[in-house]
Amino acid sequence: MLPFLGGHENTLLNYVTHLNPSSRTWVTFVHGAGGSSSIWYKQVREFKKHFNVLLLDLRGHGDSRPSLVNTFDERYDFDKITNDMVEVLDFLTIKKSHFVGISLGTVLIRNLAEKYPLRVESMVMGGAIMKLDFRFRLMMGVGSIFKSLVPYIWLYRFFTFMIMPDSNHRESRLLFVREAKKLYQKEFIRWYKLGSQINPLLRFFRTVDMKIPTLYVMGGEDYLFLPSVRKMVQKSTTSSLLLIEHCGHVVNVEQPKLFNDMVIGYLSEPN
Repeated sequence: MLPFLGGHENTLLNYVTHLNPSSRTWVTFVHGAGGSSSIWYKQVREFKKHFNVLLLDLRGHGDSRPSLVNTFDERYDFDKITNDMVEVLDFLTIKKSHFVGISLGTVLIRNLAEKYPLRVESMVMGGAIMKLDFRFRLMMGVGSIFKSLVPYIWLYRFFTFMIMPDSNHRESRLLFVREAKKLYQKEFIRWYKLGSQINPLLRFFRTVDMKIPTLYVMGGEDYLFLPSVRKMVQKSTTSSLLLIEHCGHVVNVEQPKLFNDMVIGYLSEPN
């Protein structure tokens, strides 16, 4: 197993790779809003035994910080953030990859598949966001009122608790809050404003059955997002659902062994 390589000298995003000399297959991990590539710490050891692994820090997250050389646009949109990811793939000459995402990372993966379908071998969507129900839209509305008035971490704590309310979700809440503290107010607001763009995008995604193998990995206690994913999988010809009981939104953290075993098995099967 070759040691990991990391850097961002020639790309906007920070990334880390773990190279497996016995495999030509790549798996790219995409975290959610407020997180970083560190949320996959329970996956890396097992996945790198089978695949080449690419971990990304989305713009403004983790070590993907604006600098004098690499600067981000003032206004973010999903296409720009998707293109950040493709830029890293191009720089590393990765023509095609499996993609594993969590939470908002699944929206970015789905957008990448829409824009660049030939780059996507398959999609694994953990805690997938495919529709925002009334409760979530109400939360976003409340947050819009206060986002410039209170420290962003207060709002982030509120959101994580509403999405992951149970006692067994505590580890996931603390992990995401800890990573979110590495952001700053202006960056948080940029990402928050993406919320105004997400509903039309998700509505479009639900009308298109992509011919790319997709595994949705959802917790039985993912109260806000599981119902819409169930409906979507029922209508899809290339999607399947792995439901993990007694588990919340961040399935890779709460049930890492089951997540790793099932996802590695899925990615190892010929599609």
